[in-house]
Amino acid sequence: MFTRRAALISAAATALMLATPALAADDLKLPRQKVELVAPPFVHAHEQATKQGPKIIEFKLTIEEKKVVIDEKGTTFQAMTFNGSMPGPLMVVHEGDYVETTLVNPATNTMPHNIDFHAATGALGGGALTLINPGEQVVLRWKATKTGVFVYHCAPGGPMIPWHVVSGMNGAVMVLPRDGLNDGKGHALKYDKIYYIGEQDMYVPRDEKGNFKSYDSPGEAFTDTEEVMKKLTPTHVVFNGKVGALTGKNALTANVGENVLIVHSQANRDSRPHLIGGHGDYVWETGKFGNAPEVGLETWFIRGGSAGAALYKFQQPGIYAYVTHNLIEAADLGATAHFKVEGKWNDDLMTQVKAPAEIPAAKTN
Repeated sequence: MFTRRAALISAAATALMLATPALAADDLKLPRQKVELVAPPFVHAHEQATKQGPKIIEFKLTIEEKKVVIDEKGTTFQAMTFNGSMPGPLMVVHEGDYVETTLVNPATNTMPHNIDFHAATGALGGGALTLINPGEQVVLRWKATKTGVFVYHCAPGGPMIPWHVVSGMNGAVMVLPRDGLNDGKGHALKYDKIYYIGEQDMYVPRDEKGNFKSYDSPGEAFTDTEEVMKKLTPTHVVFNGKVGALTGKNALTANVGENVLIVHSQANRDSRPHLIGGHGDYVWETGKFGNAPEVGLETWFIRGGSAGAALYKFQQPGIYAYVTHNLIEAADLGATAHFKVEGKWNDDLMTQVKAPAEIPAAKTN
């Protein structure tokens, strides 16, 4: 429901927009490239390093409000999303490119929405220039001046901001250096595969019997959800939208010897990614490629409202669990992904010297 409260928020943001200089006309004499975004954990095709000059990179994000199932118990959740996924797609450009995003809020939606790019400069990250009601769209252009991985999220104002973010309206942008990644000592780093993992904390209200409640629209869920949110205790902490989204048949795949770049975002809370049985060979913990990566980490830290990146070369086959190392959240609330790695086992790295057996009886004299 589009409430009076939402209308007031919209009016306040509109006033801010009127006080903010409008974007310049399309007077940039640069080539354009239209990119078709893909749903996480996958990432659209892109060059890791480029010899081409800056471009205007065109993206389209369509806001979708929808009910989704988030766990094996059938719990439903009133999600608000970019392009229908939680998180929204990862958008990849190079330093110096211009990011031109068409944000669409279909008339079938019920709420005003906008987008705040942490990688952008000015106007609340674009939030002050992009607030749109159902049935509207807007086009925002900003220059990618800083390299790294950055969060984007909806920020329509007041208590609507955290509600929209924890309802799924967040994603990430990766701004690569034009000559690609490096180890901080001038040596190039390349990845064979890239996956985007968006961590989501959710706050689902319960009824008087302790069962999760279901709602017919985001607006109907707001008051109860806000009460749960204020307790700062999530009912679910998941990767890519639901429990099990990246396990079992949905496990991420790799081969022994492949370098895999993992981009991990958390738009609201701190997180501690850990790859069980592996490491972060090179980790941009703060997500900024202008900083030298840390090496050989067991667990790294993602600050709430940011994204980080880790590069790892898999050396053994098998199933690797990728978790947040608050293990309560990983085991009980859902924050677990799996990597299924194919290849030949290396006994030098690990071997079972003796199989499990009964403890031998103590020798007696």
